[in-house]
Amino acid sequence: MGRFSLRPYQREAIAAVLDRRRAGVRRMVIHLPTGAGKTVIFSELARMARQPVLVLAHRSELVQQAADKVRRALGPAGGTVTIEQAGATADPSAKVVVASIRSLHEDRLARLLSSHRFGLVVYDECHHATADGNKAVLTGLGAFAPDWTGTLLGFTATPVRADGVGLDEVFEELVYTRGMPQMIADGWLVPLRGFRIATEASLQSVRPTRADLVLEELAEAIDIEDRNALVARSIQELARDRRTLAFCVTVSHARRLALALRTVGLAAGYVHGEMPQDERAAVLAAFAAGRLQVLTNVGVLTEGFDDPGVSCIAMARPTRSQALYVQCIGRGTRLSPETGKSDCLVLDFADVSDLELVTLPVLYGMPTHLDLEGMDAEDARQEYSGAMQRWGDALELPPEAITLQEIKDRAASFDPLSQAVHPDLRAISANGWASLGRMGLVLHILRRGDKMTRIEVLARGKPGRKDRWQVVWDGRKVAAFSKVEAAVEAVDFEVEKKGRKWAESARETAAWRRSPVPPQLAQDIRTQGIPGDARTWQDALQLLSFAAHHRPKRRAR
Repeated sequence: MGRFSLRPYQREAIAAVLDRRRAGVRRMVIHLPTGAGKTVIFSELARMARQPVLVLAHRSELVQQAADKVRRALGPAGGTVTIEQAGATADPSAKVVVASIRSLHEDRLARLLSSHRFGLVVYDECHHATADGNKAVLTGLGAFAPDWTGTLLGFTATPVRADGVGLDEVFEELVYTRGMPQMIADGWLVPLRGFRIATEASLQSVRPTRADLVLEELAEAIDIEDRNALVARSIQELARDRRTLAFCVTVSHARRLALALRTVGLAAGYVHGEMPQDERAAVLAAFAAGRLQVLTNVGVLTEGFDDPGVSCIAMARPTRSQALYVQCIGRGTRLSPETGKSDCLVLDFADVSDLELVTLPVLYGMPTHLDLEGMDAEDARQEYSGAMQRWGDALELPPEAITLQEIKDRAASFDPLSQAVHPDLRAISANGWASLGRMGLVLHILRRGDKMTRIEVLARGKPGRKDRWQVVWDGRKVAAFSKVEAAVEAVDFEVEKKGRKWAESARETAAWRRSPVPPQLAQDIRTQGIPGDARTWQDALQLLSFAAHHRPKRRAR
């Protein structure tokens, strides 16, 4: 089999690596989603390399898989590809060595380096690089030595680790990135469609961690008979004949969900990391052959699993980690023209929770509780963005499930002039404060002629902080308060100090507020395309101020 032809973005990634290496960068990262053909990229770099190449992988299946792919990508004339793992030792004359990073203990690494002077080290799934053991291997390879002449190139679909540890502990620069939505839009991955399925399971007692959720508490909350039955029925009804991967939280959860799936008549199996390798291989082979329609798993198929025929991902485990979520749904985004696959269906199971959980809409910049109702995620993003163009983030959406049509209806009917100042604030101030929604308040004061002073009390800091409410006077921050009432009282006091004319103009009852809209203000509203029926000077000023804080900025054409 000849070498693979390079896609445009693969050529761009290779060019970026070569360019940054010439600039002196030795440890670099490429971010590409699952299915982007990273093996093709590093195989082409291996072909170009003048010195031996080392490819680091994590699990035994991934080592053999990587070796097979590199051989196919290099072709017969590309040089020998060999494995260093367990009982297999690398051929000293090999062009490419594929090794399990876990097997490279100090003595084994020293022996490997005695016969190979690696010029390029490729680290697959490099978001694991910051772990102490993995970092030790990279140190042993000399990657951090000042005089090292090699190149360390990491590949990952998730450049941001869930635990907050930065990859900059190991790598110097992210040299090329291309996200999943962009790859889908360009036709290199299949589109994603989604459903949100509400469950009655409660996550209220599950504690968040820095990385995700406390797994034992999560398992206790969701690995229950009713929920597993709901997940199974949903896969049966929505996935139909799609080959499906279901991601679970524990081995017990994976096993019980597989049983629930078989109960509703679906051929289902499960795999997990503690399963003997031969048993796991047998289950995966049955799934690949179509003897199993659904495969439940925990901690196995999030990385390196390559089956283009998968066209449904069931997120039976909730997560706060966008990195983990992207890894999971990436298993279903590969192109598969030979099977007629046209898209991938994502089923998000939404439990009762106040936590910010990742769902398909979140990846596209939409609310986590939005139900796409089977809609293409990119199409939904465009419709959502169109709705938000009217009043941006001013819409206060409910915390429970909401459809795109409901958001569009709310956006279309939203009127900033209906936003009222809280009665408690009206009770302490006689001035003409107007609401900016959740952003805060604004007070306009007509000084002389048409000269206007604008005083805003804006919610900028976190609740409870001393700088929560900031006073901005004609664009300049002048004070900050922990409570909005204190900020309003302080402004009112300063206005009174400026004299009778200022105080009278600030009043809610000031005659100018009910005057017709001045022509220039009316023109400003029309020019900015601000919707709303401003009948008075006060209305026009409130609309303009509201739009300044809530409407998305128009892009220059």
